[in-house]
Amino acid sequence: MAKLAIQPLADRVVIEPSPAEAKTAGGLFIPDTAKEKPQKGTVVAVGIGKKDEPMTVKVGDTVLYGKYAGTEISFEGKDFLIMRESDIVAII
Repeated sequence: MAKLAIQPLADRVVIEPSPAEAKTAGGLFIPDTAKEKPQKGTVVAVGIGKKDEPMTVKVGDTVLYGKYAGTEISFEGKDFLIMRESDIVAII
């Protein structure tokens, strides 16, 4: 994994969302207009945390997050999300 030139502050993390599912479990292809926003991704950068609250996620973790969590950004041709660690629901 290449080093990202974005360094999040405090308790924020940068996540690269996983691609949206292209096929259903039954084998049907999902058109682009009907694809749901992914709720899973990989952590690519982590802030230093807050005083008395160390970060529990680390770079490379696969995480689940809320559907509308974070702020979408595009950096060097890739899409990322910046969100607070508290918006992360689980580490897979």
